[in-house]
Amino acid sequence: MADNTDKVEDSVEGAFYVDSNCIDCDLCRQTAPENFERNEDEGYTFVNKQPADDDEEQACRDAMEECPTEAIGDDG
Repeated sequence: MADNTDKVEDSVEGAFYVDSNCIDCDLCRQTAPENFERNEDEGYTFVNKQPADDDEEQACRDAMEECPTEAIGDDG
């Protein structure tokens, strides 16, 4: 389970976040490309936009469930 006290710096405020367990596997960026982005310099993914509609929210939930390191969390 993701740790909301260990969020990566770049994530925008809101329900979904990524913590430091991210291994930059690209799965969430493929699953929810509107909401996740890669930090090229540091090699991790962050939430660049919170879901704006039901489809984006479901994509973020799918990414969270599929994350191999459980680095995606939802405080909503």
